[in-house]
Amino acid sequence: MRRSPTRSRYRLGLPAALLGVAATVGLLVWAEQIPFTWEEATMDTMIAEIEDDARRTADYTGVPEISAAVLDALRATPRERFVPRRSRSLAYENLPLPIGHDQTISQPFIVALMTQVLEPRPNHRVLEIGTGSGYQAAVLARLASEVYSVEIVEALATSAMERLLALGYENVHVRAGDGWQGWREHAPYDGVIVTAVGERIPPALIEQLADDGRLVMPLGPHDGFQELVLYTKVDDRVRRLLPVRFVPLTGGDQANSEDAADDSR
Repeated sequence: MRRSPTRSRYRLGLPAALLGVAATVGLLVWAEQIPFTWEEATMDTMIAEIEDDARRTADYTGVPEISAAVLDALRATPRERFVPRRSRSLAYENLPLPIGHDQTISQPFIVALMTQVLEPRPNHRVLEIGTGSGYQAAVLARLASEVYSVEIVEALATSAMERLLALGYENVHVRAGDGWQGWREHAPYDGVIVTAVGERIPPALIEQLADDGRLVMPLGPHDGFQELVLYTKVDDRVRRLLPVRFVPLTGGDQANSEDAADDSR
């Protein structure tokens, strides 16, 4: 047993649809209070839990398994280098973790699921909105040709860029800026991934998406019900995947989000 015999393996006791949530305040507080006497999770146990969560949520997501390519990218990415030192004992738990500035590093299952549905390929150019600590960008960098990532918190953008360069990720490009506007200079993108919730898909991101491109992001109010969705430009379709909880997308003109289309765009 990986855990102390006095502790059973935790489960959140939620319906399968909610196992893949990103960070909520309550969950973050709970995560920070996990006793450090527990044996640390390993990469293998993290991967096993990702596979388990994929099976448990398949009825909602339509994704019964995570591909070998995505799992290999996760295995090759040292998550402990993307979390604060105080949280490194939790790096391979299947949990979101705080990274400062009221931001989080997403739960590994959510990173895997978003990467899976984005379908990055070796010749693809991908745009990420919300760099955070750089973990999602690092995973994508092993699957796509170029990753362009925009982070609105300048301190996070700077630290992520330094971290990614130090780890040898030369095909990831980070800048501080308003992700609502995308990164027009390098468009079109084969895939766009947004790691913060908005009430609609930013129009600039749809404009910068290639005609056959895919976009994945959480939609909904920052303090209400949120769903991870996949948007495919070729048929202008939004497919709902899973209830989630993400930090809010900031910047841009979101004041008129109530005027979004009925399909939540």
